[in-house]
Amino acid sequence: MPPTDDCFFDHEKLEVYRESIAFVGWLASVLEQTLRVGEVKDQLDRAATSIPLNIAEGNGKYSKKDRCRFLDIAHGSALECAAGLDILVARGKLTNEQIHAGKEQLQRIVRMLMGLIKRNSSRDYERSAPTA
Repeated sequence: MPPTDDCFFDHEKLEVYRESIAFVGWLASVLEQTLRVGEVKDQLDRAATSIPLNIAEGNGKYSKKDRCRFLDIAHGSALECAAGLDILVARGKLTNEQIHAGKEQLQRIVRMLMGLIKRNSSRDYERSAPTA
């Protein structure tokens, strides 16, 4: 989704921000259709909301270190959302087919966030990447 002339702030021009807003919308519609998901629903909603909020806040920071800190938080929230969707499948509240589109969105978000983090960081991600 390309930026529109309606962008009032710089973060609205970021593809990762627009994708994260789209994920929030997708998740809201999925969770509205899912009965009785309880605490996982609340946690997923908070984590999904955290992604665009931290992208926006980080994009407004002047130092690369500050920007990365917020992008790291957004990245962690995206991974938390992926795990939350897996939990809903494990509990039989959703199927793998129902979460597939959301997982694809999250994968794009994580990939874009990692690119932004790498561009704004002095960390060596090749050496510091966790191993399985």
